Amino acid sequence: MKYKAINFKDKFSKFTEHWSPRVIAEMNNYQFKLAKVEGEFVWHDHPDTDEVFIVIEGTLNIEFRDGVVTLNAGEMFVIPKGVEHKPVATSECKIMLVEPKGVVNTGKSGGELTAENDVWV
Repeated sequence: MKYKAINFKDKFSKFTEHWSPRVIAEMNNYQFKLAKVEGEFVWHDHPDTDEVFIVIEGTLNIEFRDGVVTLNAGEMFVIPKGVEHKPVATSECKIMLVEPKGVVNTGKSGGELTAENDVWV
């Protein structure tokens, strides 16, 4: 087995697309994904799983129908399953998502921001 740390800065340098998560590791049935985000995402939910947002660099607002949470670098938030939300970043923000393998980023909302699953970087 090779023992090598995963370097976030190196992984982020390998892609430029926004709202297109890249898998960097798996643990059991969970994936750790890096994404660059900017602008507004779509309203969506994940009825069967919670979703974790960890901000690596920048600021991310996660809007809910009844409020908003603002995350800065070094902060995280767990969105409970079934809660509708919309991530928004006024400038490029680098995040890590932790969620079960196979989760579609737009939930059942679909649309042009739906990313391909299991894309590794």
